[in-house]
Amino acid sequence: MFSVLISEFEYNLLFRIILLFVIGATIGSFLNVVIYRLPIILMRKWRAESYETLGLDYVKNDEFPSKFNLLVPQSGCLSCHQAIPFWANIPIIGFLLVRGKCVKCAIKIPVAYLFIEIVTAILFAYSGYITSDILLLFAELVFISFILCLIMIDYHTFYLPDELTLLLLWLGLLFNLHGLISGSLVSALVGAAFGYAILWLVYWLFRLITRREGLGYGDFKFLAALLAWVGISGLIPILFIAPLLGIVYFVIAYLKGKVSLHKAVPFGPFLGIAAIMVLFFGKTFLIPLPI
Repeated sequence: MFSVLISEFEYNLLFRIILLFVIGATIGSFLNVVIYRLPIILMRKWRAESYETLGLDYVKNDEFPSKFNLLVPQSGCLSCHQAIPFWANIPIIGFLLVRGKCVKCAIKIPVAYLFIEIVTAILFAYSGYITSDILLLFAELVFISFILCLIMIDYHTFYLPDELTLLLLWLGLLFNLHGLISGSLVSALVGAAFGYAILWLVYWLFRLITRREGLGYGDFKFLAALLAWVGISGLIPILFIAPLLGIVYFVIAYLKGKVSLHKAVPFGPFLGIAAIMVLFFGKTFLIPLPI
């Protein structure tokens, strides 16, 4: 039975796309939990470490339960804190059934939750459309999941957690032991090193000239992790596409009055989007290098 499903998955394009769309929506639902809860978990951790360093007793200063992680407590409304019924937690469908409102207090649920589920589902399905190799496909889905988390966390908090970026880096190198995506392990290693070094140089040059910080260390690590996956050949395309996307976003947001010339804009989301574009359309964007 299992071998039949594997065979059907590999050779039946429609079955593969539909299955990956469903899996993607489900994974997207979990990514929403990570995006929302991980910054809170980390903030608690840093606060506890600060109290310990100062020799003080830790005091919880948030409204969340003492036991708070990615699995506990059960998902609930951010306003009335009532548990969400299982049927309302069904990816995409649940949001539509409740019409984007809490079933208890009727407060609007952020549409970002639906957006992540749909985007994840579409990206998973598209991955299945362009490849049938199970190992390569699995690697791409892991890559996409991490990037979506980091994009949204950086967008909301201006922070790219080491817990995700460093894990993404090591996973990229492991998947590329035989060049699964990058073509070779050397390409992945050199890409990671150059990615970090280039943004580090840009950071210090900008700081010396303007005496302000234009990037964060999380951006260096994020680019290093991305290139550990797509290899050194993705360096120039990512560093071309990401700033271009950033400029377009800034102009649109500026015209709408949402940002100002003195307001920082996170760079991580544009790096992540550029990396996904390189992953999917690599033959168009990649610049072959002799590595």
